[in-house]
Amino acid sequence: MEHNSTFPIKQTELDMLRDEATSYLKSIQWEQGQRAKNKDKDAKEESILLYLSRANNGSNVTNVTSVSKTILALKKRLLPESVAIPLYLNQTLFAVQEGLTLGIWIKDSYYDASGLSSLNERKSALDTNGKREFESKMHTATAFMLFSISYKILNDLKPHASDDLSVMQQKFAGIPEVSLMSPLKGVACSLFYYDKYLAHPDIIKSDKDVIDFTVVYFEALIDEIQMRKSALEYTETIVDRTYKLENSEFAVSGWNNVFAGAAKSIEFNKIQFEQIVGNRDAKHFARRLTERMLSYDFTVKKNPFQELGGFMPVFMGYGIPGTGKSMLIAAIATRLKEHCDTLDIPFLFHPMPDTLISTFQGGSAEKMVEWMKPLQDPSKLIFAPIDDAENNLQERTAQGVSAGVKEVIGVFLRYTEGAYAVNYGNSSIGLFTNLPEMLDKAVISRVQGRFKIDGARTEHDFLDQDHLWWRKLDSTMPDFVNMKGSNDYTYLQDQGLAKNMGEILNLTDKPSEERVLKAYDKIENRFKTNEHLFYANLYREIQKIFPFFSSRDVRNIQSAVSLRLTDFDLEKDWFGNPEIYFHQDYDTKFNMLQELMRANMKGLDFSEIRRQEVVRYLDNVATIADTDFKRKVDARVNQLNIDLEAREQFGK
Repeated sequence: MEHNSTFPIKQTELDMLRDEATSYLKSIQWEQGQRAKNKDKDAKEESILLYLSRANNGSNVTNVTSVSKTILALKKRLLPESVAIPLYLNQTLFAVQEGLTLGIWIKDSYYDASGLSSLNERKSALDTNGKREFESKMHTATAFMLFSISYKILNDLKPHASDDLSVMQQKFAGIPEVSLMSPLKGVACSLFYYDKYLAHPDIIKSDKDVIDFTVVYFEALIDEIQMRKSALEYTETIVDRTYKLENSEFAVSGWNNVFAGAAKSIEFNKIQFEQIVGNRDAKHFARRLTERMLSYDFTVKKNPFQELGGFMPVFMGYGIPGTGKSMLIAAIATRLKEHCDTLDIPFLFHPMPDTLISTFQGGSAEKMVEWMKPLQDPSKLIFAPIDDAENNLQERTAQGVSAGVKEVIGVFLRYTEGAYAVNYGNSSIGLFTNLPEMLDKAVISRVQGRFKIDGARTEHDFLDQDHLWWRKLDSTMPDFVNMKGSNDYTYLQDQGLAKNMGEILNLTDKPSEERVLKAYDKIENRFKTNEHLFYANLYREIQKIFPFFSSRDVRNIQSAVSLRLTDFDLEKDWFGNPEIYFHQDYDTKFNMLQELMRANMKGLDFSEIRRQEVVRYLDNVATIADTDFKRKVDARVNQLNIDLEAREQFGK
């Protein structure tokens, strides 16, 4: 479902609702349900749940709670000698107030969009169906309101909370009940338990605890709503639109939660490029990728390489098993992390989890959205590898492909080019696969940069691969490895990084794939390769052989040429002294890169580079198509052989 429309949340409209929000903080009434009262009987967290459920002193009298009073009492307890309100306490109270204000606005908006307002006006005259619809929409309005309140509070407080909230999460014993009966009851119930926790002396021991607890509490409230949302009806006016807060980055986009599990970088083994043997193409590509990502400008949220045409939001590394894909992922992450640490830039290593495909309908899409969402965070550099990509992004038309895979691909396509696709130039998704021909065609067409991961290829590569293994023995027992080395080769000398792509490409004049070569020769008889018409006709010819070849492939070829034009090293001293380049403003960086690009282009021939990249790309298209066909044929032949053998044995 595309988010087809964005609605502004105007500050002036929020100003009119702030009094209502403040009144909730001054006083709400809540009568605890029986189940919540009984929770203490089987409570793990004896003391806290007991404390929460005894809040009524066992009576059924409706309880009046005042969050603002509790906060003042906290102020006295935490800063007894001072008249000032502690910073975090003040910040939390303000965030909760602003969250409530926004939630009321969202609720009003849902009332109008879903027709709940008019049902509400005719409430007394509704028939049974009308009453059912009214109640159902009330539940949905309440859930969406609580979701939005929590989401806004997390947005405002998460940056100020502690990085590690595990201690607070252990103290927290959950929310005994969540009411979705009506917006007023929903707010009253949520604030009632929030207030009880705040007043608990074991939970809040310092000013910082107030922020940490508030984040933990409202994260739990969002989780509760997410668990119940599948039972809600009339949600179409929630999921088909985005509400964006005026003059801010904050937006409520359906039930999407950017904060779910997005904050933490996954641990990885540190590996240097020199430890990877062969793979010159892949190492070169990886180095360029890291340099380009590091050029991202956090102030204007743009990357100068996007304007120059050298940035790849989606790329693919492919090759036979055992050639170093996982090592390469770790090496890219290592290089990015090291540079980010030196330049003091936040970095997120965000690999796709193996457990993405869910057996529940809609479950995979939801998990995939949760995984893709952090890629839209403009405040850090993000490297998001998908290892063994053929598992989750397999050709949708193949037999036996699960519904989960189709959901995952749907989300992937939507977020990489479509209504949701935002790319600031700070994040890159890398598909790594042994079987590129098994990837979905639409997914492959999103790939803007591709390289082969082919492992050791030359005599020197294999020498170095062995050397990396036996040198450990050599260092512990010097005379044990009693074998002769090579006289004219210094170990690992070939494993350094290439200067540019030209060094790596075995500059073939012609395509190596038979069908592409035939098409190429046919068109070359009519046009020269330095004529634009040569390519227009070649593409048309290729389309006859490979019907899935489209305008997007042509765009990808254009990106590949742009990559070659920006295939230059950033100056060494820029890394040693970030002031020169990395800490400059966007325009200065852009101008510096343009200078480098011009200097680099002097030695290049545009028509020759274009020819090389077209040949490379079309060979690639043919390899992928042929491999797929060949594998199907092999499988069929194998099956026929099995049948024949079975018949013979049966005949005996």
